[in-house]
Amino acid sequence: MAPTDLVLTPTGLRFMGRTLPCTIGKGGITGNKREGDGATPAGTHRITGMLYRPDRIRPPQDWAVPIYPGDLWSDDSNDIAYNHMVRAPHPYRHERLRRADPLYDLVLLTDWNWPSAVKGRGSAIFLHQWRRAGYPTEGCLAFSRCDLHWIARRIGRNARLIVRSR
Repeated sequence: MAPTDLVLTPTGLRFMGRTLPCTIGKGGITGNKREGDGATPAGTHRITGMLYRPDRIRPPQDWAVPIYPGDLWSDDSNDIAYNHMVRAPHPYRHERLRRADPLYDLVLLTDWNWPSAVKGRGSAIFLHQWRRAGYPTEGCLAFSRCDLHWIARRIGRNARLIVRSR
């Protein structure tokens, strides 16, 4: 493993010589991820993108993409755009990327079930800000605002996120 790998450990996420506290999915870690199970998928995943709220923060990297009003993420396995960013109005079930709370002010995207999504295998696994320390996610990895921004300023595109079954 390289120092530039993000490695989930029992004590947090190891990256560039630091171990940062984080939370995972309320369903724990699984080798058989399914849509809606609340679990974080085990495996090696690539960081494929970075999104940010331009009305709240500056872009941490030159490859970061702004989140605008109407930006959504499809989590409906019946949608042809399942597990992809879409625009409102969108007739299928989706999640708003531009939220009232700060959870998605900065988002690192992974290649979990992307770009060729398998129906029902689970939609996006993001790295994003947590609600509070210890509060689980729906399968994503979540961090304090400070730590997430620290990661975002140092991470490269296609960095590896390594999540091992416990």
